[in-house]
Amino acid sequence: MTKIDGIFAPTVRGTFYGAINPQFREFALAGSRSAGRYSRAHEPTLYPSSSVEGVEAAMVAHKDARSEALEIIEIDVELSRIVDLRDADAVNALGIDLAHAIAPWQEIVATGGTPSSWSVRDRLLEAGANGLIDPSRKNPGLRHLVLFRWNETDAPTVRIAT
Repeated sequence: MTKIDGIFAPTVRGTFYGAINPQFREFALAGSRSAGRYSRAHEPTLYPSSSVEGVEAAMVAHKDARSEALEIIEIDVELSRIVDLRDADAVNALGIDLAHAIAPWQEIVATGGTPSSWSVRDRLLEAGANGLIDPSRKNPGLRHLVLFRWNETDAPTVRIAT
């Protein structure tokens, strides 16, 4: 594993938001089990947003897959070893091309291809990251959190807010 100094954002504690089908609320923190921008189908990944508006913006990209009524939940997080893709110095130190992160991915996955954003995940894992902060493509100024690991040793802690 290649470790690079200065690539991780400061530890953050706060509330993020997610959308779930209410009948599956007990699995809200299990992570996505289908392919996503930063995850192959076999790589559970948690995709909360920093605001309700961020969740709504993210759902625009999934509107055909999300016909059921979704519930917005609050998720308390304590983040560590997160790379902020808005930090040009960290991105450059990692050798990440932001074009790979923002490139369309859904059609590529649907046709059996490998989207370039998966290589961003792979590079971050190689550097020891637990996840990333991703700027919204649908609504500039909003941000999403993408967690590759959580609720295990040396990983961010995540729980449903009470």
